[in-house]
Amino acid sequence: MRLSPVILTVVIAGLAYATPPEMAFSRLLPAAPALAAAMWPVLPTILLGTVCLLLMIGLSLVFPDLGTWWTAAGIIAVTVAAAYGSHVRLQRERTLFQVRLVADAAQKVVLSPLPRRFGSIELESLYVAAAAEARIGGDFYEVVDTPHGVRLLIGDVRGKGLPAVGAAAAIVNAFREAAYGETDMVDVARRLDAGSTRYNAAFPPEGPMERFATALLVEIPHGGGRIDVLNCGHPPPLLVNHGKVRILEPGTPSPPLSLAELIGDHYTVDTFAFAPDDLLLLYTDGIAEARARDGEFFPLAAWLRRQPLAPPRELLAALHHDLLRYSRGRLDDDIAALAVHLRAP
Repeated sequence: MRLSPVILTVVIAGLAYATPPEMAFSRLLPAAPALAAAMWPVLPTILLGTVCLLLMIGLSLVFPDLGTWWTAAGIIAVTVAAAYGSHVRLQRERTLFQVRLVADAAQKVVLSPLPRRFGSIELESLYVAAAAEARIGGDFYEVVDTPHGVRLLIGDVRGKGLPAVGAAAAIVNAFREAAYGETDMVDVARRLDAGSTRYNAAFPPEGPMERFATALLVEIPHGGGRIDVLNCGHPPPLLVNHGKVRILEPGTPSPPLSLAELIGDHYTVDTFAFAPDDLLLLYTDGIAEARARDGEFFPLAAWLRRQPLAPPRELLAALHHDLLRYSRGRLDDDIAALAVHLRAP
């Protein structure tokens, strides 16, 4: 691809030399510097334009009736415009590079790299932002090892863009503090709700709609044997036990974050068995609501039921691959997932 302007120049010059003058392939020479502007720096673009100009002059010596001066003027004009276009493109690429550096730094703050093992617990994360040039969006997750057990958080802020990223960061930061300091999962959820509410008060959402977030809190005691789940309006996790997939629906749904003042702060913790070799999959609605061309949602539970027993990293890699194939590469929402595997002693 980088050599395509040179190849185009050679092809046009060869055709101009090998065909009758009336076909005037030489008039296509300005296309070469124009193409170079899309992938080359300024100086090589100018040099290619100069080469095309010299080729045109050489062809005029072989074919005197080519209309050399008109084509030469076109090559000069296109080369000048191409050089300016190359300069503007390079400036924008440098700006985009700086923006990506900032996005990467923000991702490390909001979504810090996770250890792949806490004792007998193996885990892996998956995150894909819907925006093509984005690194982070409104989905979030975090895992911390506390005196109360390994605690996990995954959630989704309603909305997109920087306001959603800020709200996600506020919730994740509140979780990092509360997960260590609070013994009860209900108190952790209240701290998250308070942090989210404070952020919304400081940075109110645009428009009449309330900004809120769904969240899922999971606690795995260090001794294993069970998991405690507090579901704040989030898609229920999936538990794989001996090839069977169970949807861990909450007995009583808890309110989404930032809505406790409106609908009450009654939080409920559900307890489920979690045996060695079990696998727990936490995910956001961007996965469950990924659509095929015919509008059908991605059948996550059925997909998980068909998967062979694999480490969390391989499982999430397969999930990402199949999501892209199912949606034909068009993911309309951010996606996040955590896969947790309890190793046998």
